[in-house]
Amino acid sequence: MRKLSVVSLLLLVAMLAACGPAPAAAPAPETEPAAEEEAMEMGPAGLPMVDPMAVTGDIIIAGSSTVYPLAERMAERFVDEGYDGSISISSIGSGAGFERFCVAGETDVSNASRPIKDSEVESCNAIERAPIELRVGTDALAVVVSQDNDFLTDISMAELALIFSTAANWSDVNPDWPNEPIQRFSPGTDSGTFDYFVEEVFDKDAEPILAAAELQLSEDDNVLVQGVLGSAYAIGYFGYAYYQENADTLKVLSINGVEATADNVDNASYPLARPLFMYSTAAILHEKPQVADFLNFVLSYVNEEIVGVGYFPASAADMQAAIDGWKMAME
Repeated sequence: MRKLSVVSLLLLVAMLAACGPAPAAAPAPETEPAAEEEAMEMGPAGLPMVDPMAVTGDIIIAGSSTVYPLAERMAERFVDEGYDGSISISSIGSGAGFERFCVAGETDVSNASRPIKDSEVESCNAIERAPIELRVGTDALAVVVSQDNDFLTDISMAELALIFSTAANWSDVNPDWPNEPIQRFSPGTDSGTFDYFVEEVFDKDAEPILAAAELQLSEDDNVLVQGVLGSAYAIGYFGYAYYQENADTLKVLSINGVEATADNVDNASYPLARPLFMYSTAAILHEKPQVADFLNFVLSYVNEEIVGVGYFPASAADMQAAIDGWKMAME
C-alpha cells in the first residue's frame, strides 16, 4: 500500500476539520403526556354527581317534625334511584333532634325548623362535633281551623297572641265571634315550630301560651290535625305541609290580611315564614361518605320536590350558601 505523504495527511486533516463535527443524534421523540383524568361530572346544583346505586352504608336522621316530610321525600327518591342501604328518619322535634345530635352523638343529620342555639353548639363542641348548617327550604307556618268554622278567615298577630294566651272564649278576642271556649292545639315544647311561634307571637316568652287554658301540646302534627278537626271552635298551628295534606277538611287563615303563598313567603310579607335546615359535621361527611352523598343529593334535587311536599324553595342565595357549606366541609 502506498503511504501518504506528510503534506497529504495535513490536507486530509484540514478537510475533515472544515466539515465540522458529526451532527448529534436527533433526540428521541417525547412520549405523549398522560391523558388528564376525565372531568368529574357535575349535578344540577354544581356539586359532584351522585349515583345512589353506588352508595353504601346506613344513615341516621332525627329532628324536626316539620322537616320530616321533606327528608322522607328525599330519602324515598334516593332509594328509588338505587340506594339500597337504610335511612332512619325520626320525627321528634328540633330540640330533641339536637339533643340526639349534640349530646348523645347518635345521629348523622339533625333536621331543624329553626337555627341551632348557641347552647346546642356548645353541647356539640363538647363531644367534638362542629355543626354545619345546610338550608334546604322555607316553611310558612299555617294557622288552621276546621272547615266547620264559619267566623274566621283572617286574624291579626295581636289577635293570635290573645287566642293562644289569656282569652277564654272567642268573644273575648272579638265580640262578633261566638261566646264559646277556645280549644287550642300546639306543637310541644321540644318542637322548633313551638319555638318559632313563641318567638314571633310572644317575643320569645313562652309563659303566656303555656298558661293558656284548653291547650293541648303534641310533638305529633297528625294529633294536632285531628284535634282541630274535632271542633268548630278549635284552632291550631303547624308546618304548611300538614295543612296541605288535610286541605279538604282544614281551613288555613290569613295573617294580617296576607295569605301563605309562595310569593308572599319570598317577599317576606307573610308574618310566619321560617327557614328549614339539615345539620351535620365535616367529620361525619368524611367518616361516612354515604351521609355526604345523601346531603349532596338533597341539595341537588330538593327544589324539584319541595313544592310537592308543601313547602317553598329557599332563596337562591341561601341555597348557594348551603352548597358552598357542603363543598367547604368536603375539602
